[in-house]
Amino acid sequence: MKLRIKIISPALVFLLFVVGCNGNKPKEEGTEKAAHSESEEESTTIASLTKEQISSVGITWSSMEYKDLMASIKVNGQLSVPNNNKANATSLYGGVIKSLLVQLGDYVRKGQTIATITNPQYIQLQEEYLTVSSQIVLAEQELQRQQELNASNAGAGKNLQTAQTTMNTLRTRKASLQQQIALMGIDINHLTDANLKSVLVVKSPINGTVSNVFAKIGSYVDVSSPVIEIVDNSSIHLDLQVFEKDLPNVKIGQVIDFTLTNNPGVTYKAKVFRIGSSFENDSKSIAVHCDVLGNKQGLIDGMNTIGLLGLNERKALSVPNEAIVEADGKSYIFVVTDKEAEAHHDEEGHVHQEGEGHEHSHADSKPPQGQVNFEKIEIAKGASELGYTAITPVQELAKDTQIVVKGAFFINAKLGNTGGHEH
Repeated sequence: MKLRIKIISPALVFLLFVVGCNGNKPKEEGTEKAAHSESEEESTTIASLTKEQISSVGITWSSMEYKDLMASIKVNGQLSVPNNNKANATSLYGGVIKSLLVQLGDYVRKGQTIATITNPQYIQLQEEYLTVSSQIVLAEQELQRQQELNASNAGAGKNLQTAQTTMNTLRTRKASLQQQIALMGIDINHLTDANLKSVLVVKSPINGTVSNVFAKIGSYVDVSSPVIEIVDNSSIHLDLQVFEKDLPNVKIGQVIDFTLTNNPGVTYKAKVFRIGSSFENDSKSIAVHCDVLGNKQGLIDGMNTIGLLGLNERKALSVPNEAIVEADGKSYIFVVTDKEAEAHHDEEGHVHQEGEGHEHSHADSKPPQGQVNFEKIEIAKGASELGYTAITPVQELAKDTQIVVKGAFFINAKLGNTGGHEH
């Protein structure tokens, strides 16, 4: 009995050792796979989107922008258009509005017809002009006859003087009527008794946008009653109200950022061209006049604004607030990159590209044509003003880096979905 125990015991020990080794191996392999998968998910920083996805979501990117957000002051202001870029379209002659050809907000060009007016007096002026023209023909003939009689001592000198006076009077009256009819917009050279006009046109004196309509069809207007008001917003400028203590921080040629109080998400730029020399009313503020730079679409005379005056020359890399995404207590931005997304391999050996669906492919791991790759970059946030935030990337960015300014949230969501391998 003792002999059998001595023989079997080594075999049992060996068997238990083998079983124990085999039992531990799957656990170790599973742990290694989980760790590898977790490492891959942590290192996923590149998302690939097709042009169709980018267009549908509205993702946009732009060059790096630097702003004075670190040390600055806010000042209130208002958009205004100089008076020489505003005009009222009026009629030089009284009449009743027959038609209005423009509406509030329409863009009109100089010389464009904006309304028509009618009045019987217009016909009377044209009739008188044609009558005077005919009388001048007779007066010329009479003057010539009196001159001939006077030359042969057969006529009286008084008759010659009367004919000369009549001729001069008619010519003066014709010249006056000619100017009046020309101001009506009627071509005097083509005026005949067959084409007398009872309707006159009112034309726009400048290029601009119709900002007000004063008349309506059937209303009576004259030279003191404007038909419409036109504003040329292309010459719009910004008037900032800067307090006395902040005035030393303002300089001619300084470029500032400003936003509209009713649309703080859009930032515009303006350049200081004149600083006022007197206080505005009792506010102890001085007007600072600035030319609006770049696109002026949507800017209207009278809009209230908030400007940002930088107190130093140091500018910080800044992005719109919506360009920043938060994840795991950290802040990130996305930049356009040439780097390619890493491929993932599932248990069956299938290759899955970052940001792609899970169709089986054993070929090339590069993104298809038409895709754009975005890299997730960690940043530290700084001051935030006027919808922008100063940032400091944890890694250096090239000068020509394109930063996503709109749609970063969707890219981050796309990146977060990468790595799931459901079949």
